[in-house]
Amino acid sequence: MLIIGIAGGTGCGKTTVVNQIINELPDEEVGVITQDSYYNDLSHLTLEERRETNFDHPNSIDFKLLTQHLFELKAGKSVQQPVYSFLECNRTDELVVTHPRKVMIVEGILIFTNPEIRDMLDIKIFVHADSDERLIRRLKRDVNERGWDLNDTITKYQTVLKPMHDQFIEPTKEFADIIIPNNKYNTVAVDIVRSIVNEKLAK
Repeated sequence: MLIIGIAGGTGCGKTTVVNQIINELPDEEVGVITQDSYYNDLSHLTLEERRETNFDHPNSIDFKLLTQHLFELKAGKSVQQPVYSFLECNRTDELVVTHPRKVMIVEGILIFTNPEIRDMLDIKIFVHADSDERLIRRLKRDVNERGWDLNDTITKYQTVLKPMHDQFIEPTKEFADIIIPNNKYNTVAVDIVRSIVNEKLAK
């Protein structure tokens, strides 16, 4: 199994890069694990308290469960991946069965902060985008898709997201094997990654 990690700041376009990589690959040979599914269970908190949680700090992620699931997938076992609701700021009661594939893609802003996860990644990709561009994408997503208030989103970016990015996410760029600038559609870098994946699938 080839495990590819894709990290980068909020709104950098990780999901776009993931989709570009798997777009022309057979569905039955590529799987995706998203860090967002592994936010800690906050059922003991009210919705208001959950919304005040710092989801951009490594402590917000259940890395123990994520690591366990990656080990099980490598061992050829299927896992039950949690389902996260951004509206409720918590895991739902749903679980998604994720089967082992020849290639597993793990994506999330904080995955490179965890040494165990890093050690399991065969290829580490950091998606870089200009901070202004990331802010614009985040605003559009949180306001239009998640129903957040514009002013609250801007305040959260200034007080939480940007400081957390500078402290925890940006420094992990040094662990990356490949850095993909994603201010524009980057076909060359994605094609290189796709070629590596195709080579693995051909073996």
